[in-house]
Amino acid sequence: MAKEVISTSEEGFSSVNSVRDFELTIDAEGEETPDTVETLLADYAACYVPALRVGGQQRGADDLGRIENTVTGEVNDDGKLTAVSFEIAVEADLDDETGQQVVDRANELCKVHDALKEELHADTSIEGGAF
Repeated sequence: MAKEVISTSEEGFSSVNSVRDFELTIDAEGEETPDTVETLLADYAACYVPALRVGGQQRGADDLGRIENTVTGEVNDDGKLTAVSFEIAVEADLDDETGQQVVDRANELCKVHDALKEELHADTSIEGGAF
């Protein structure tokens, strides 16, 4: 199975990306839309949510409730991503051990996590009972 995206740029550094019946505009300079790094960080966070939920179900935390992930991406002078961190808050009351088990399982399940080079895997913290 293959996935296909068609990325078209008429001029400048912005592109319109066609994904099935959806369009996503990305501006590499971030002037009018999210830039490429911001889009990658959002994709990583969006992929991590279902990974956390499944990880929770598989590690004894059946319903995590509300999940909020504050994602920070460090960039160098060239604008390249050098580090990622997740500060995850969940509604469920998790002890530290269960929280770490959920995070470890989410790391195994998240497809974006797998696609990134190891030094860009998110440094992750999780707080239970946050809401």
